[in-house]
Amino acid sequence: MAADGMPESTRLAADCERLWDESALLALTEYLRIPNKSPMFDPDWAENGHMDRAAALLEAWCREQALEDMRIETLRLPGRTPLLFVEATGRDDVPATLIYGHMDKQPEMAGWRDGLGPWQPVLEDGRLYGRGGADDGYAVFAALIALRALAEQEVSHGRCMVLIEASEESGSGDLPAYLDTLSDRIGTPGLIVCLDSGCGDYERLWCTTSLRGLVGGELHVEILREGVHSGDAGGIVPTPLQVLRALLGRLEDERTGRVRVAEFTAPISPEREEQAREAAAVLGARVHARFPFVDGAGPLAEDPTELILNRTWRAALAVTGAQGLPSLVDAGNVLLPCASFKLALRLPPTCPADRAAKRLRRLLEADPPFGARVRYEPGWQASGWETPPLPVGLNRAAEHASQRHFDRPAAYMGEGGSIPFVPMLDERFPRAAFLVTGVLGPGANAHGPNEFLHLETARRLTACLAEVLAGMAHAGKVHK
Repeated sequence: MAADGMPESTRLAADCERLWDESALLALTEYLRIPNKSPMFDPDWAENGHMDRAAALLEAWCREQALEDMRIETLRLPGRTPLLFVEATGRDDVPATLIYGHMDKQPEMAGWRDGLGPWQPVLEDGRLYGRGGADDGYAVFAALIALRALAEQEVSHGRCMVLIEASEESGSGDLPAYLDTLSDRIGTPGLIVCLDSGCGDYERLWCTTSLRGLVGGELHVEILREGVHSGDAGGIVPTPLQVLRALLGRLEDERTGRVRVAEFTAPISPEREEQAREAAAVLGARVHARFPFVDGAGPLAEDPTELILNRTWRAALAVTGAQGLPSLVDAGNVLLPCASFKLALRLPPTCPADRAAKRLRRLLEADPPFGARVRYEPGWQASGWETPPLPVGLNRAAEHASQRHFDRPAAYMGEGGSIPFVPMLDERFPRAAFLVTGVLGPGANAHGPNEFLHLETARRLTACLAEVLAGMAHAGKVHK
C-alpha cells in the first residue's frame, strides 16, 4: 500500500493478472461450457437445470476466493431464476458500492467459424471464445479479484456488494423481486458499478454515458386471401413487400437511415456532442471498420462523430426477422398473400419508450397502403438512460485508474444498445452515482457468432475497478 492509502498500482496489476490466470480463467472456461440460456430463449430453464449449474459453479468459485467476513449466497425465489449475492465488509464512513453483472446467456446463433462454438471455449491469441464470457460472465470474477487484490495490500474500501442476476438477457424481469428481498441488506449504495457495457477499443477505460431505448414488435401485412400467379396479378396486385416499403418509408429515409418522426428524436446536449467528437478523435475510422462489411460496402456516413451520434443518440430502425416468405428452393411464381416482419426501433436515451411504442403502432396501422390489412403487435420496450455528470471524486478515480493500468486517459461515450436494469437501478437508487463500463470492444460480438472476451482488457479493467473502489474510500464522497 502506498503512503496515501491507495494501492501500489504495479503490484495491483500483477496481482490481478495472477489471480485471473491462476484461478478465474479455469472457472470461466467451465462456465462457458454451460448452455444456460436466458428464460426468453429457454422457457424450460428450470427443468433443464443449466442455470442452476452455472449459479453453483460461480458460487463455488466465490467461496474459494472468499475473504474474511465475506457473505456468499445464491437466492432462489419461487418461479424465478437464481441470483448470486456477495457481501464484503468495509469502512462504515464510506458509501457502499453495488457491483452488477449477470450469468444468463444469449442463444447459440449460427455462423461460428470452424473450431469455435457457443459452448466450446477456445483460448486463442489472448481471446477466450464462447457465449457469455464478455457478456458478461467475467463480471463476478473481476469483482472478487478486485476485492482480493485490495485485501492483499490491506487497502480499505467501503462495504461492497456483488449482485449477479440470471434474467438480464430477458429484460431483467426477475431483478425487481430480488431487489425487494434484498432491500435491507443493500441499503442505499453511493456507487453502482455495471460491468455489462462496451468499450470503444481495448486501449483505455471506457465510461458509458448513455444507453438507447428500444421498442419492437411484429408487423403483419395481408393483401390477398390466398397466393396467386405473379404473371397474372403482377402490376395489378400490390405485394406485401410494397406495403412494407411504404410503411417503413413513414419511419425512415431509406438513403440515410434517419428516422423521420419527431416523437422518436431527442435533443443532444453540447456535452454529449463534445464527448462524441473526443471519442471520434480516438477511434477514427475504427468506429465503422470494426464491423464485418462485405467487400465494397460501407457505413451510412463517413464522419465518425456523426456515426457515433447515430449509434448513441439517434433513433434507428431494423427489420430483424420475417415470416411468410418461402425459401428460395420452394419459391414459385406466386404473388404472396401475406407476410410478417419483426421490427426493432432504437430510441434516443431520453425518449420515453412507452410513448414511442404507442406512436409507432398508430403510425404503422393508420391509413394502410392500398387498403391492405395491417396489424402491429407490440412485443417489448425498454427505456433508455443518460448518466448525470460523474461526481468529481468518481471522475478523478476513473481517470487515475485508466492512466495507471492502460497508460491512457479514460474515454466517455454512449452505447447503442439497451440495458434495462440500469434505468431500473437508477430509479430505485436516485442518489447513487453510476460507473457503467465493460469489455465488449471491437469484434467481441455479443449475441452473435464468435463472441470473445479480450482477456488483457478484463485483467486491466479488474485493476481499474480496484483503483476506483480504493479511490472512493480515499475521497470519502460518492453521491451525485
